[in-house]
Amino acid sequence: MPTRMSPPSGPGGSPAVGLLSFRRIVDIAFQTCVAALENWQRTEPYGELRIGQSLLCGPFRHDCNSGTCRIEARLARRPLRPPLPMRLDIDQWSATATALELIPCGHVRPTAAYFRAGHHLLDTLTGALAQLAAAQTHAGRQGQDIWRHHQPAATPAP
Repeated sequence: MPTRMSPPSGPGGSPAVGLLSFRRIVDIAFQTCVAALENWQRTEPYGELRIGQSLLCGPFRHDCNSGTCRIEARLARRPLRPPLPMRLDIDQWSATATALELIPCGHVRPTAAYFRAGHHLLDTLTGALAQLAAAQTHAGRQGQDIWRHHQPAATPAP
């Protein structure tokens, strides 16, 4: 008789949490991602990074047992709706890649606005991290302006 596998369950035992999470694998070393996020937390007012209408906010936590780093997030779905509490987990995927997962921390209604906002937050964050890695690799820069403007700094004319 074949066995039926149940879907993975998240916090609170809800199998739907895994289906309502957003995941990305980025070709950036784990330590580079963690250092960039910690640097942003030190340099931004109140330790908060605004991505669109959503927000990543501290404190930045390191789980010594699993190696995962976590930060709180507030996902803005649409006007007049309160931001949804989320958490961003950052894990080492390989020697040169990092896994990012945005996970809801409460009840979620799986609307189009929810999925748009979650994908936008992770796409913007991974884009900024990729620009940071490129700036560090190619120009030897720290890339601090990338967090403020989400675009590479212009190269001064000679």
